Amino acid sequence: MKPFDVYPLLDINIQHGAGSYVWDKNGRRYLDFYGGHAVISIGHSHPYFLERIKKQLDKIAFYSNSVENELREELAEKIGQLSGYPDYGLFLINSGAEAIENALKLASFKNGRTKVASFQRGFHGRTAAAVNITDNEKITAQINKGFENVLLPWNDLVAATELISKGDVCAVVIEGVQGIGGMHVPIPEFLQVLRKLCDQYGTILILDEIQSGYGRTGKFFAHQYANIKPDLITVAKGMGNGFPVGGVLISPEFEARHGLLGSTFGGTHLACAAGLAVVEVIAKEGLLENAKQRGEQLKNTLLKYPEIVEYRGMGCMIGLEMPFPIKGFRKLLIEKFGVFTGASSQANTLRILPPLSISASEVEEFIAAFDACLSTFKKQNNHEAVSF
Repeated sequence: MKPFDVYPLLDINIQHGAGSYVWDKNGRRYLDFYGGHAVISIGHSHPYFLERIKKQLDKIAFYSNSVENELREELAEKIGQLSGYPDYGLFLINSGAEAIENALKLASFKNGRTKVASFQRGFHGRTAAAVNITDNEKITAQINKGFENVLLPWNDLVAATELISKGDVCAVVIEGVQGIGGMHVPIPEFLQVLRKLCDQYGTILILDEIQSGYGRTGKFFAHQYANIKPDLITVAKGMGNGFPVGGVLISPEFEARHGLLGSTFGGTHLACAAGLAVVEVIAKEGLLENAKQRGEQLKNTLLKYPEIVEYRGMGCMIGLEMPFPIKGFRKLLIEKFGVFTGASSQANTLRILPPLSISASEVEEFIAAFDACLSTFKKQNNHEAVSF
């Protein structure tokens, strides 16, 4: 048997990591400004993270959700404190897609509706309901189209008002910052109007913070820049720093009952140990403030480059729109200059997603590599061939 071939692979075999760096099987070091899709939040192989998991493995790795688990209670309490949502409930699962599935289920239980509104360029997962609200027909099978989803234009108040005011929308799902869609940030006024519209017409507001949450933008959640509170918040990615953990933060307006939701592996002892290590390191090391400061450092430097068409994002969640498709540039940046970055569904946008723990000197190292790569790329492409 062989792995099902669905992933386009780089010719790089990563063997270990530490902090903001990873090493391949040949011993070459790479600066990781991608973190495997924004998963690495506190740095690769953080000593406290490893210690927490190892200690838990010596006790017990798994038992089902049919018994008490004090680690689950502790994790919920600490996430509530750090995020500013102490009165919300926490349901734990294993991934972002599962978080979206359960959030949509809760929304429909709440108001009995089925129509969903999401946004153009949005990405919410590849599973049953999550992929139906994702703007990508290529990964949506016919079986996924079990309910109506309307893709709204980004930051379009008129279109959103017209749809939601009909009174039949179950939920509005929006990313705190669009990740795969190219790092587009919703304007605060747009989120504020969505909140008011959802309140007025009985629609559930779901903030997908799977990629933009857990401090990546300099606040625990990106939507907190707009001073709103969603009904449901989905989290994953950086929640476990590489360990598969996901969750839904649930407003006290929702009433729990036994059997309403469930997961075999969600919130296991080992998963909670990983989750606790992450929130404890974020709090102890001041990583929200560090992400904000390093983001400002990146922004202040990168904005000096005339080649960058648009700088988007906040903190350690950045999109650089270039005047050319970035596929070749990104490949050169990895292979020649040893820096991992990410692509997006927009061919010209480079995604930058370093750990929240990056240092000022590591930002300088990235800038130096970016500068050298840009010069080399321009020479290789004859300068005139690329419209700068």
